Amino acid sequence: MKREIITIDEEKCTGCGLCVPECPEGAIQIIDGKARLVSDLFCDGLGACLGHCPEGAISIEKREAEPYDETRVRHNIVKQGVNTIRAHLKHLQEHGQTEYYKQAVQYLRDHDLKVPALDKEKKVTVTSGCPGLQNVQFDKPVVKEDKKAYPPSSKLRHWPVQLHLISPAAPQYQKADLLLAADCTAFTAGNFHQDFLTGKVLAIACPKLDEGQKIYLEKLRTLIDEAEINTLTVLIMQVPCCKGLLVLAAQAAEKSHRKVAIKVIVLSIKGKVLKEEWYT
Repeated sequence: MKREIITIDEEKCTGCGLCVPECPEGAIQIIDGKARLVSDLFCDGLGACLGHCPEGAISIEKREAEPYDETRVRHNIVKQGVNTIRAHLKHLQEHGQTEYYKQAVQYLRDHDLKVPALDKEKKVTVTSGCPGLQNVQFDKPVVKEDKKAYPPSSKLRHWPVQLHLISPAAPQYQKADLLLAADCTAFTAGNFHQDFLTGKVLAIACPKLDEGQKIYLEKLRTLIDEAEINTLTVLIMQVPCCKGLLVLAAQAAEKSHRKVAIKVIVLSIKGKVLKEEWYT
């Protein structure tokens, strides 16, 4: 089958080994002084190891590979002890892999093994060693009275915002109003923060160029069911490819157990609101 899986550039790899402990599934080992993907079966393609390579030798590609086998991974992980089990559970949770997470927990219970508690943090949840992937909630901006003297303040209240990088378990998404925006909208709408982002949390994506649409679908479903978002606003451009983002949101809502109100806003390429309506 063709799926997303990591690839390692042997020329760039120095064999430092920093990626190995960040792959609790055991897909990477240092062999002959280089990091190697030892089994397609163990690699879930979610890229927990990406931010830990100082040489940028690891990337994700789409190619023919054996299907990821969570059952084999669980057998492998249990042998490595409680810290590795905890890392694997946290990895699945942060990437919105709800079904795999439930299967892993049930496996532990079926084998009379303790389910390790995952750390819960209010302000910052570190998802990787890469600073760009650290979950951060911002303080509320200070509003200035003299609007001429001060430029409009940012309404962004957290980081990261790219849909592949966000964690549905992050505190900012719990029972929040979510703005799912196509990448181009922020550059088209001159007053993006004030008109669309105020009072909302953000996730951005490109339905045409981004890979991993199934991951997007599962994350959106998890945001609806697990994070229990209050509303979902989909902000897209008038171009045909942008409709894919609305389709993903609608499919996620259809697969969810909870009901969520979805609003769609369509912008022209000059930033004018062409349509704003509740989606049914």
